[in-house]
Amino acid sequence: MAEAIARKHSPATRNLAEAYRTTRQLTLDLLKPLSEADATLQSIEDASPAKWHLAHTTWFFETFLLRDHLPDYRLFDESWPFLFNSYYEAEGERILRGRRGMLSRPPVSEICEWRAHVDQAMEALLDDTACQDLIALGLAHEQQHQELLLTDIKHAFSMNPLGPAIWDRAPLAPVAPAGEMGWHEHPGGITVIGHQDDGFAFDNEGPAHRTLLEPFALADRLVTNAEWSAFIADGGYRNAALWLSDGWAWVTSEKIDRPLYWRGEEQFTHSGWQARHPDAPVTHISYFEADAYATWAGHRLPTEFEWEAIARSGDNMAHDVAGGNQMDCAISPLPRGGHSLFGDCWQFTRSAYLPYPRFIPAEGAVGEYNGKFMSGQVVLKGASCATVRGHSRASYRNFFYPTQRWQFTGLRLAKDI
Repeated sequence: MAEAIARKHSPATRNLAEAYRTTRQLTLDLLKPLSEADATLQSIEDASPAKWHLAHTTWFFETFLLRDHLPDYRLFDESWPFLFNSYYEAEGERILRGRRGMLSRPPVSEICEWRAHVDQAMEALLDDTACQDLIALGLAHEQQHQELLLTDIKHAFSMNPLGPAIWDRAPLAPVAPAGEMGWHEHPGGITVIGHQDDGFAFDNEGPAHRTLLEPFALADRLVTNAEWSAFIADGGYRNAALWLSDGWAWVTSEKIDRPLYWRGEEQFTHSGWQARHPDAPVTHISYFEADAYATWAGHRLPTEFEWEAIARSGDNMAHDVAGGNQMDCAISPLPRGGHSLFGDCWQFTRSAYLPYPRFIPAEGAVGEYNGKFMSGQVVLKGASCATVRGHSRASYRNFFYPTQRWQFTGLRLAKDI
């Protein structure tokens, strides 16, 4: 059932049982600084309460592994699937997404008891070869929710006039001055795109297929706060000629005039309001903003295929999926810059989120994981400072709607050559 979602996880290259325990513990570590009230907050419908993420990732393992693959397993609580199913129609009715913040009960303590119960039961399946692909999917799913937990609670805390910090620490300066923008050039031609090895991948990363590229270049770093400030100062948010029609309608109706979390010379972080460093990558922008900036700068956004082609070329550190500023443990994530393609911010492309040629979703509920969302969204590549290190890869396809910007989203320019 999971083969089309979790593409050939290889237990020879990774200790799955150890990965399971490490991943599950990181979610608990991310919850430690939060009070019961903090963990129940839901500030926008796009976001979910922290304790809902804690519960939903447990529901995933209980539902798709224990219920379906462990004989005689009984649900911890028969009523909780209604509370913690996300969007799986095949799994029945569920609470409306925008009402997840009304779940004052069960408390975090009971959800943690449930997680411990599920983790203990999962020990019987961790060495079951028939379940390894599905377990790998569950771990990748939980890593996605770890990033969502961080970005969702950041948005909730930003609504508090006190500007509270989740982690108290001095903000890290950029790794180095941004410097002049350089370019990775590509000669074009036919290239193979999509997942191409035996490691884990989501189903939307395949099948691998050929695509034709015209000669192009991709910037060797992300656009910075200072460069975005110049865009604002030049009237970028007031010039309709820079914007797509839907983007201009959004900017004017929502009165958008800066990235999310900007205030004066400050920006809101997981460590509260901090001075905004000019050399750090700009983040928390929408696709419409990224496209308008690229037009203003005289360039454009890359296609997802161009981005991936650069990520697969050469052998320097800019193409190292383990490089860049990504999350290693439960600390305040901050974009810091540098020349890695991976880390700091998810990078908008100009590609619509659509199925690759010959894509077929898996049968059953897990087939709803990606395929049914392939409409009206755009593809982002790379990884962010809140992405668990090792989670991303060249073929990874993140996707959001054009106006969404509560995630760590930024941009890298492209140009024709």
